Amino acid sequence: MAYQARGRDPLLDSNMAEAIEKRGKELIGIALILAGLAAAAMIVSYAPSDPWWMSATDAPVQNWLGRFGASLAAPLFMVVGWGSWGISLLLMAWGLRFALHRGNERAFSRAIFAPIWVALLSIYAATLVPGPEWTHSFGLGGLFGKTALGAILNILPIQATTGLKLLSLVLGVGVVALATFVMGFTKGELRQIGRFLLIGTILLYATVMQLLGRGARGAVQTAQSLQAKTSERRAVRAESKAKERAEAAEWAAIHAEQRAMAQEATHAPKIHAPKIHKPAYSAETEPDFDPVDSYDMAQDYPEYDQTPAAAEPAEKLGFLSKATNLIRRTEPTVDHHAEPPVSVQFDAAALPEGEDRIKAKISDVIKSRVRRDPGLQVATPDAPLTKGRGRGPDPLILNAQPALRAEPPLTAHGAAQALPGEPPLTAANAQQPSGIRIPAFLQTAAPNDEGHIPEMSVGYSAEYDTDLPEYMPEPELVEGPLPGYTPRQTGPIAAPSAAASAADNAPEAVNTHAAPVAPAAAIPTAQPKRVVQPLTRKPLQPSTRAKAEAQPSLQFEERHPDYELPPLSLLANPAAIERHHLSDEALEENARMLETVLDDYGVKGEIVSVRPGPVVTMYELEPAPGLKASRVIGLADDIARSMSALSARVSTVPGRSVIGIELPNDNREMVSFREILGSRDYGDGNQKLPLALGKDIGGDPIVANLAKMPHLLIAGTTGSGKSVAINTMILSLLYKLTPEECRMIMIDPKMLELSVYDGIPHLLSPVVTDPKKAVVALKWTVGEMEERYRKMSKMGVRNIDGYNSRVADALAKGETFSRTVQTGFDDDTGEPVFETEEIMPEKMPYIVVIVDEMADLMMVAGKEIEACIQRLAQMARASGIHIIMATQRPSVDVITGTIKANFPTRISFQVTSKIDSRTILGEMGAEQLLGMGDMLYMAGGAKITRCHGPFVSDEEVEEIVNHLKAYGPPEYVGGVVQGPEDEKAENIDAVLGLSTGGNTDGEDALYDQAVAIVIKDRKCSTSYIQRKLAIGYNKAARLVEQMEDEGVVSSANHVGKREILVPEQA
Repeated sequence: MAYQARGRDPLLDSNMAEAIEKRGKELIGIALILAGLAAAAMIVSYAPSDPWWMSATDAPVQNWLGRFGASLAAPLFMVVGWGSWGISLLLMAWGLRFALHRGNERAFSRAIFAPIWVALLSIYAATLVPGPEWTHSFGLGGLFGKTALGAILNILPIQATTGLKLLSLVLGVGVVALATFVMGFTKGELRQIGRFLLIGTILLYATVMQLLGRGARGAVQTAQSLQAKTSERRAVRAESKAKERAEAAEWAAIHAEQRAMAQEATHAPKIHAPKIHKPAYSAETEPDFDPVDSYDMAQDYPEYDQTPAAAEPAEKLGFLSKATNLIRRTEPTVDHHAEPPVSVQFDAAALPEGEDRIKAKISDVIKSRVRRDPGLQVATPDAPLTKGRGRGPDPLILNAQPALRAEPPLTAHGAAQALPGEPPLTAANAQQPSGIRIPAFLQTAAPNDEGHIPEMSVGYSAEYDTDLPEYMPEPELVEGPLPGYTPRQTGPIAAPSAAASAADNAPEAVNTHAAPVAPAAAIPTAQPKRVVQPLTRKPLQPSTRAKAEAQPSLQFEERHPDYELPPLSLLANPAAIERHHLSDEALEENARMLETVLDDYGVKGEIVSVRPGPVVTMYELEPAPGLKASRVIGLADDIARSMSALSARVSTVPGRSVIGIELPNDNREMVSFREILGSRDYGDGNQKLPLALGKDIGGDPIVANLAKMPHLLIAGTTGSGKSVAINTMILSLLYKLTPEECRMIMIDPKMLELSVYDGIPHLLSPVVTDPKKAVVALKWTVGEMEERYRKMSKMGVRNIDGYNSRVADALAKGETFSRTVQTGFDDDTGEPVFETEEIMPEKMPYIVVIVDEMADLMMVAGKEIEACIQRLAQMARASGIHIIMATQRPSVDVITGTIKANFPTRISFQVTSKIDSRTILGEMGAEQLLGMGDMLYMAGGAKITRCHGPFVSDEEVEEIVNHLKAYGPPEYVGGVVQGPEDEKAENIDAVLGLSTGGNTDGEDALYDQAVAIVIKDRKCSTSYIQRKLAIGYNKAARLVEQMEDEGVVSSANHVGKREILVPEQA
């Protein structure tokens, strides 16, 4: 049955379908925009230290998109570098087109060239010089850009520098051109964008020019107005100066005619004002006046009012205003030797008529010359510090001759006592000419009308001259001035400063109107330098495993894994540990006390830093120049005694110029083992064989990698914390590695320390407690090392990590390994026959050999033990075999030079003497440790770090062992304790240099010696033969077995004794 669908109506009409299509495109555009923004955020926040799928680091993720963003940003930067920005730009550009429905139909035809544009952008970025923040070995264009750029430069027949610049220019243009094509721009759109940019630039330029034009017009108008005002003022001043010169010429002629008669006059008559305007001071203190300026100055006041700057502002001028006025005061008509005239106002009606009047004027001139004393200098309003100045006539130039004192002058001090206080500034005072301040007692004598003018109006008093330094600069001394007179250079009429002379002659006459003096700046007192480092001990960042165990989980199904790492909850909770903190003041006091102690012993220096820790506090001493560090180090015992401390350790700080003095705290803080195992340094680190050593002086965890050491030598006396440290190291491996990843061989001659671990699945053999079997175990380890080297050489790898990686790849692909073995000889030809055998690949686990007491082994079989240890220490690192060896007695007969040379990493706990410290570390300091886990950790670079080992109790160890035993018994390897086969044992002895020839033949002389000893002494045991012949345990055991096979001795009974079957010879 055919189904006709052509004639059916559509499900949706055209309008609805079109609307749905538009909304769909808009959603696609929004999604692309969001994706572009996410890509931009991912690229902006990229950090090279972020962990990703090719780099597992314990650093926190800095990418804004978290670990997902870091995993994407890292390969992008590695491949294309800054070309990855092209991906973000493309996504946002096409997102906008889809959202705005502009050119989205060109998406597939244009975006297909996007990879080419990104690649071109990467090559262009490679031509740029990276900044200091770029830490990668490749350039800004990533590996692709670097490779492509190098290939292009090799092809070009020009120099690399020129070619790089040329490529940068060409590629920049090409990137822009291709970007417009890939992002879907058409010619019309580009033309619109260009038109928009052109018009926008023109409008911006016009706006800026319009603003600048308004400013220019305003400046021109201001300049024109200022020019007009200046011209007007100059005209007024020119007219005034012409009038003044004419008056001065007239008075100069009168002065020349009457010079001859001046010598006869002795006293000049006083001119009194009308009684109703009598000033309130006596005739003895009345100032004199000069007939040169005897015209009425009151007539000039209207001229001052007519000038533009006649009115002085009421407030004091600022610095800039003062500077401007001072500049305007300089004129070319300055006379440095002018006589300071006295400007007075008098009533012409009160003067005598005719000749008497002329005589009076002449006598006044003579009097003014005789009384030229700077005690009181009454000046004209010649320099009001404004534009309306200099209304008086030009001064006369007098000869610079010594002054004659005819009568006591009126000093400024006396005038100041006679004058009342200055009234506050009012509107009336503000109307006075600028620079002229009339005291209150003279204001009372001011004219009330035109017909009543006072006898004399002093325009500038000595009291108000003390305000002059606020507005005028210090007068300069010129050549040949009048005695007691300092000429002024800044005005047309030079007036002396009465304030200067008054300050010299009368110190109590001070200016009560001077500007307030700013208080002196407080001198900062020298604060003592803080040397205590703030103890900001942050809590350790928990690892991922610790966070997961801390979170409660619901188990819906019962789990039965083959093996599970022990949980951290089996260890003691660090929250119960009591924390002790010492105040900064106490640490500062200790630092000062330590400086005093050092000074007592002749050590000059300064404590520059104090670093408190959980167990000890380190004081950093900056020694004086020329002080040897060995001198301070030798004072460790004396410093401890003077500071009342248990001990003191003094050593240099690597990489710094200071000497560290470590003193124990009064209250020790216990280091928690669980806190270190739960930290990120241990849980999230990438160490193959992590060892949680403890905390340093500052409280930071120290986690070492046994695979990098590659062997560890530990020394310390009984009670120093050595056994606890070995337990923490073993538990560190058990908490991190499964039995498939790490196997252990434990040798414990003391039979107490490591026997608790017997039965855990990580062991290759039971805990070895017999020193004789320890030699066998070490020889088996040497044989295993040789076997692993043969396997790795056939695989073409250099270490165990490479071998395990090959095995993992083969298992993932389902492949098998093949080996060729000899199965016999051909019967006809006699040639060997080989067959290829397929074997399943297996990973090789790490093997950690732990020896708790080296001294006991060296006493039993020192030669063989030293040979095995030396061989393993030299070659076992690449095969994944590592040794942790401990001893209580770090003497030279136990830790020989060969062992020390092959154990670069060492840990020293408290020892008894400096010699033992030098034996284990190469320097003193271990004898000053505190015990109970206090250690010195020397890494391969001979850098010694003080570390405080964590504490783990026996109960915690037992709980962890019980947890591990719950997953089944261990799979022991039989040859570890029983020894290898005879042929293989001979090869091992030959490798170790212990071979003394074959000892399995009955004709061997060694066998004959053993039989003779047994028959003579009537004793037979492996240890007895070993002692008598000074041979190894394996050889002695083989000799005993050979005698048993030949019927010399019987087999061992239930107690291990053998009977001698050969009769005793007489």
